[in-house]
Amino acid sequence: MQKLDIYVGYDGKVEPIAYHNFCQSVIEKSSIPVSFTPLALNTLKDYEETHKDGSNAFIYSRFLVPYLNNFKGIALFVDGDMTCRTDIAEILTNFDNDEAVKVVKHNYTTKHPVKYLGAKNEDYPKKNWSSVMLWNCSHWLNKQLTPKFVQEQTGKYLHRFEWLKYPEEQVGKLDETWNWLETEYEYNLDAKLVHHTLGTPCFKDYQNTDYAQEWWETYQRMIYPLKGKNRESEL
Repeated sequence: MQKLDIYVGYDGKVEPIAYHNFCQSVIEKSSIPVSFTPLALNTLKDYEETHKDGSNAFIYSRFLVPYLNNFKGIALFVDGDMTCRTDIAEILTNFDNDEAVKVVKHNYTTKHPVKYLGAKNEDYPKKNWSSVMLWNCSHWLNKQLTPKFVQEQTGKYLHRFEWLKYPEEQVGKLDETWNWLETEYEYNLDAKLVHHTLGTPCFKDYQNTDYAQEWWETYQRMIYPLKGKNRESEL
C-alpha cells in the first residue's frame, strides 16, 4: 500500500497549534497511511542552524527533507500554517520521476505588507514556492542536500532551487489549489491546501478570514471531540 511521508514546518515559539491542526486536517480526509515529522530544530541532531535571517524556524531545514527521507521515495513538505481540505493522496497524481520537486509556481505581489505579530511581508522572486514541496527524494540532484550543504547556502540559493542543473525544467508544477494563499487570493471552494500565509486563525487579527471557520472546526474536533463547543477564546 502506498504511504506518504509528510514533513511539516514547526515553530514552537510562535504557533505550535498550527502544526497539530494541520495534521488533524490531513488525517481526517486521507485515504492512505501518512506519517508526520515536525521540522523542529531540537530534533535535527545532524543540522546546526547558523543562518541569522528568516521569518520562521524552518525556513532552511525544509530543504533537508530528501536527506531525512534517506534520499528515497516521495515526501511532502508543507508549512505548518495550512489546512488540508481534500484527500492528500490526490497530490501524488501525475508525479514525474524526471522532476526533482513539484511546487505551486505563484506569480503575485502581496496585498499585505504586514503579517502575524507585525512581521514584514516582503515580495521576492518565487515567493511561497517552497512553502509546499512534493519531493522526489531519490532524484540525483537532491542528493546534494545534506545538512552541511544546507548550512552553507543562502536563502536565495535554496528558495530559488539553484542547486538544480535546469531549475525551469526540474521543478515541476502543482495546481495552484495545492497552495491556495488565503487573503492574497479570493475564496476558492475547490482549494485543496489552504495556506494561512499571513497568520493562522489562532492570531486575533486573522480569526475571521475566508477559511478561518474550517480551521476552528478542525481545532474543535481535535481538542473537544465530545463537546463540540466553540472554544476559540480559550487559546
